[in-house]
Amino acid sequence: MSERSLKVCTEWAWPGTKDKVLIDILTHRSSAQRQLICEAYLGATGRTLVEDLKGDTRGDFEDLLVALATPPAVYDCHEVMRAMEGAGTKDSVLIEIFASRSNQQIKALTDVYLEETEKMLTLDLRSEISGDFSDALLLLAEGKRDDNTAVDADKAKEDAQTLYDAGEKKWGTDETKFVDILCNRSIPQLRRTLVEYKNISGKTLQHSIEGEMSGELEELLVAIVKCVKSIPAFFAERLYESMKGGGTDESTLNRIMVGRSEIDMLDIRAEFKKLYEYSLHSAIESDLSDSLGECVMAICGGED
Repeated sequence: MSERSLKVCTEWAWPGTKDKVLIDILTHRSSAQRQLICEAYLGATGRTLVEDLKGDTRGDFEDLLVALATPPAVYDCHEVMRAMEGAGTKDSVLIEIFASRSNQQIKALTDVYLEETEKMLTLDLRSEISGDFSDALLLLAEGKRDDNTAVDADKAKEDAQTLYDAGEKKWGTDETKFVDILCNRSIPQLRRTLVEYKNISGKTLQHSIEGEMSGELEELLVAIVKCVKSIPAFFAERLYESMKGGGTDESTLNRIMVGRSEIDMLDIRAEFKKLYEYSLHSAIESDLSDSLGECVMAICGGED
């Protein structure tokens, strides 16, 4: 166990939690390193780090530190479980997660769900959602999207024509065609399909979906299209939406900052600056304060 890791264990023996120590160590280590710290902490104290974080911190800051101390697949799983809790399902959280995760990430998430609940996630999701939205989300939750990197140009033209015929060209929309293509084709294949659709329709596929559909299905299919074009841009927009206006959606902010910190945070920062002409760091700095703000800014990294 490193000296810095030991510091987490020993300083927690003092009265009161040392926020700066927690922020410094947990935000400057990889997820794998944080799991080693969790193991060392358990060995030194007989308690889990997550349990003590929940006991000694509060509110959104507690949620953020717990997220940092949780393996990515477990964290994704717990976010999905929270989204399904209570009387109403938080569809926007399910849409964000399943539209943006790879097959491997979804499989890891569903494996954790099975281990913790002894139930199949897809069966529990089916009881929470319905209609075409349910069909689309369940396809994504199976984690079986084609992952072939080769692009079939003729198939892209055929799919683009199918989408045009199912939407713009007819009275009423055949949502099943949109669900089938957008939830099953590989990401590289869909990128080519977006180009071919614009050639046929004169509109972007996103524009057509927004004009033809509504509700959760529209939100999910638009999210898929945005992720096909650029996952970092999708998350940059989600972060902006979480901070704009009078209040902050700390749950979304925490989830994205932790979830993308080791994947594409630099790209998200670049897209944020390009889209909104000010940095993600400055947006966080003006929106959050105290230990929560300090911790989120540390995850974000420097000013762009």
